[in-house]
Amino acid sequence: MPLETVTKIAELRERLRPVRQAGQSIGLVPTMGYLHRGHAALVDRARAENDVVVVSVFVNPLQFGPKEDFASYPRDLDADRKLLAEHGADIVFAPSVEEMYPRPITTHIEVEELSVRLEGERRPGHFRGVATVVGKLFNIALPDRAYFGEKDYQQLQVIRRMVADLSFPLEIVGVPTVRDVDGVALSSRNVYLSPVERAAAPVLSRSLAAAADAIGGGTVDPQDIEAVVRGVLADEPLAAPDLVAVAAADTLEPIDPKAPPPSIALMLAVRIGRTRLLDQRVVAVP
Repeated sequence: MPLETVTKIAELRERLRPVRQAGQSIGLVPTMGYLHRGHAALVDRARAENDVVVVSVFVNPLQFGPKEDFASYPRDLDADRKLLAEHGADIVFAPSVEEMYPRPITTHIEVEELSVRLEGERRPGHFRGVATVVGKLFNIALPDRAYFGEKDYQQLQVIRRMVADLSFPLEIVGVPTVRDVDGVALSSRNVYLSPVERAAAPVLSRSLAAAADAIGGGTVDPQDIEAVVRGVLADEPLAAPDLVAVAAADTLEPIDPKAPPPSIALMLAVRIGRTRLLDQRVVAVP
């Protein structure tokens, strides 16, 4: 079936109504577009597990701060459609800001504790914007499953908690981070990097690998783990750490080294030049 493009909420609902009536499953992949192989992995997983795959392409203004890159965020719907057709998506939902927010929005979803720590502390309101638009997309498409990359690990945990707390009738599927051959996590923002900056970017994955090795060797004190990460990052002059977080993987709570959790989440936000890169790794505690 050729890829369909839908831009109106009512049109998408009408298109999906007979799908649900026929008892077919719907997989939703929420994105902000400028798609790459990481997004393709989400679509492939959705294609394997559902009868109909919907991919939303919407740069959501609610999750950008006043000094962030909403206006300049990369957009290329034609290229997105080509990738989605190649990976078997059925529908791309590409609404305008006016379609999603026809008047100033005064209703928000906020996952209180998870949204304000770590990345949320540095980007106030960011996760509220994410949860609000994702909740809206869930209500529009009524999917059986929704797919999110693990690279944005705190975002994934926020969405999972929102779905549990508000009893959304769907499954949240986390998909492992896709990386280039040098270990750099794929991101739409990588396009901002100059060649020299791109050559520096693998330091994020190297620092996470070093921390994972330390945990595998028995290190569970979060300060010691953070020191390993920062030590590797310090070897790269272009890397300016903004967030180095070590937390319990399931709750993102601080770690008690005397009673470590089953797995530890390592989360990074590092500026290289003007570009803020994210990466993560979840490591089982031996």
